[in-house]
Order: sequence, then structure tokens, then C-alpha cells
Amino acid sequence: MSASLSATYFIDKDHPDIIAFSKKHAGTGTTDKERAVSLYYAVRDLIRYNPYSIEPVKDSIKASAVLAKKEGYCVAKAVLLAACLRSQKIPARLGFADVKNHLNTERLKALMQTDLFVWHGFAEIYLEGRWVKATPAFNLSLCEAFNVKPLEFDGTRDSIFHPFDNLGNRHMEYVTDHGSFDDLPWDRALAAMKQAYPKYFETYERKAGDFNAEAARENKG
Repeated sequence: MSASLSATYFIDKDHPDIIAFSKKHAGTGTTDKERAVSLYYAVRDLIRYNPYSIEPVKDSIKASAVLAKKEGYCVAKAVLLAACLRSQKIPARLGFADVKNHLNTERLKALMQTDLFVWHGFAEIYLEGRWVKATPAFNLSLCEAFNVKPLEFDGTRDSIFHPFDNLGNRHMEYVTDHGSFDDLPWDRALAAMKQAYPKYFETYERKAGDFNAEAARENKG
């Protein structure tokens, strides 16, 4: 369990900004579960989901860097949540899976040229004697723009993407489970993303994208 409590290159739980953020948003709960739930919602809603933010640079995905930018994609937000949890002495690790995303924007779809999101990341938290999954990726306003249910987390049940949206359309389908890790397997994940999305990494203009605005515009009405 010590590995799931330790600081790593990416999960830099001892960074002053991580300590301050985790203390502020752990709430007044007296149990690990209560504090974990509070931190989940802080990372989910205070850090904007931005799939245009993926950079092939190691420093860009350290928890402290994600916190400073106040945005990130699924893996970045999972890394930040894990760091905040470890800062509060709550064991946490990272889980990864390939997911087929049936809800996307036209611009991102054109860049990715697929609806398969490889190495989608989430956190796994050790609470009350077992590991539970927590996915803080989509902030509340983005869920509203896409007309999907926001992922809630109660510290007891796994919080993973819904298979359908509010209208009954397909939303997320988990395809491949890559397992659990005590630190981000950066080289493996980056290699998989570069292979899956060559156009994305060639098009640096993507950084100007506003995924939330695109989702709201395309799903209006």
C-alpha cells in the first residue's frame, strides 16, 4: 500500500500547491471516504475538461502543472485527483482503459479520426477495505452541454462513464482494460495516443479549441 501513498514524478503530492488545494477541498469530513468524495467533486468541477490540452511533454501532466492550468484531459485530471488523495494520506492509484466515445464534437472527431479514446484515465481509491473507481473527467457544465448525466461519486460504488446519455443515445463503451498503476505509465500511454491520433499531434492549432462551447453549440436544442 505504501506505493499508493507515495509521491512520484507525476503524482507530486508534496508540492505546496497540491497540499494547499487538497486541504482546502477535503472538506470537514472526518473519514477517508468523506474527504475523498469532497476532493473528487473539487477536481471534477474546478478543473475544466479539455481534450485539446494533450501535450507530448512530461512536465505538462504532473499534478501540480495540471492544477496550475486549471484544465486537463481525463488522464491529467486523474493524476491530479490521485495526488490530492495521497496528500490527504488516502491510498490512490491510476486505472486505464480504451473507451469508445459515441458523443464527440465534429472538430475533435476530425482531429482524432476515430471515436476510440485510447488510455482513458481514472483514479482508483482505497476506501473501507476495497478499491473503488472514480472518474473526475467531465465537469458539470460540459455534461450539461452534452446532455449526459454527470458522474457522481459516493465513495462506495464505482464512478465510471454511463453507457447512454439522457436521451438514450450511446455514450461510452469500455473496450480494453489496461490495468492499475501506482504512477502514470507515460511512455506507454503517449506512444499509444500518437499511434492512434497522428493528425491530432501534427495539428498544434488544436490548442485554441473550446470543447465545452463546441458541445453546447452542436447539441443546442
